[in-house]
Amino acid sequence: MKKNYAFVIYYNKNNKYSFNALLGAIETEESLNNIKIYFIKNKKNFITEIEHIIKEHKKVIIGVSFFTTQLWDINKIVKTLREKFGKKILLISGGPHPTGDPEGTLKMGFDIVVRGEGEETIIELLKKIFNDEDFKTVKGITFFDDNGVMKFTGKREQVDLNKYHPFAIKYEKFGPIEITRGCPFACYFCQTPRIFGARIRHRKIENICKYVEYMKNKNLLDIRFITPDAFSYGSNDGKKINLLELEELLKNVKKIIKPEGRIFFGTFPSEVRPEHVNEETIELILKYADNDNITIGAQSGSQRILDLCNRGHKVEDVYNAVKITLKAGLKANVDFIFGLPGETEEDINLTIKVIEDLTKMGAYIHTHAFIPLPQTPFAKSPPKGVNEKTKKIIGKISSKGFAFGSWQKQEKIAFKIYQYLNPKPIPK
Repeated sequence: MKKNYAFVIYYNKNNKYSFNALLGAIETEESLNNIKIYFIKNKKNFITEIEHIIKEHKKVIIGVSFFTTQLWDINKIVKTLREKFGKKILLISGGPHPTGDPEGTLKMGFDIVVRGEGEETIIELLKKIFNDEDFKTVKGITFFDDNGVMKFTGKREQVDLNKYHPFAIKYEKFGPIEITRGCPFACYFCQTPRIFGARIRHRKIENICKYVEYMKNKNLLDIRFITPDAFSYGSNDGKKINLLELEELLKNVKKIIKPEGRIFFGTFPSEVRPEHVNEETIELILKYADNDNITIGAQSGSQRILDLCNRGHKVEDVYNAVKITLKAGLKANVDFIFGLPGETEEDINLTIKVIEDLTKMGAYIHTHAFIPLPQTPFAKSPPKGVNEKTKKIIGKISSKGFAFGSWQKQEKIAFKIYQYLNPKPIPK
């Protein structure tokens, strides 16, 4: 006899943190406790596993979250699923790319696109579908109606992080704890503020500590956090530092996990803004955290380009952040994006000079190539690639061990993404 419902998750390593948060939200809804959830990690096994799941369940929903850089891999998977199973499955997508490109995502073969924050949307959506109710009334989704017209049900209210688990306790899918959501800076190359909004929201310290306790009980003693800017925690606007709240957070977490536990703060999977690096914030890292490095978002060495990107900080802030970080005995990993829209030869030369200065100081350069992303102001900006002067300096500092990153792969896929986002009209 077939069981009722199955929710199948494509639990890819690049997107697992998103699903950890969604599952954490689903676990808070008692009416969804009897849904069987499956995790498919390998795309090679997708078809075989879905065949088995369909035999066991009356309704099968497949959830996929993905970035724009994964577009072509996901497209192949969806195409194969549709050819094999047709309408026996319901395909739901969410995440950065579907939020920014809902129409293109639906055209790939998805039935529903969840746009923006997904916790409350996925709960309501699953309840409607599994109760055989009309899901088209759920806010926060996009779909094609019976006439092939795209419909958007409207934005939802922003999520209160304290209302939901940051990861899946029932399924033991632990990971970094999201402590802050939203970004007030709205850099023109970044999707974060377009997905989560400009208003900054924080998970409360007591709430964070509750989940640190969960992790400790599972002997997971390395604590990391998800945040657009680690030093913005507790800030009302995301721009002014709240030093007292920052220390209160780190002090309370440290108290729970000591003596064996470790805190990693201001490094992967988050970074810090350069103007937020000062003696006081670095002192908190030295006092409470265990990372030996700080990741600093510089992006360019040209003030004109920083202003053009709406970064909201100065080149001098980058120098100052690196100086303070190195003086404290920490490594400074500095993010740069090469080939940003509007760059001139003068801007490139300025960036190269800053990189040379920083590496002489002892900093490491995390290299990126500009990628146009949907829904951002730079979505229609053609990537120019990384110019020869920049390649030369990257090669030079890489040979000395002062550069790392995947700029070559990013440069290659950037052109492909641009062509997808800006298709040329078919000649008549």
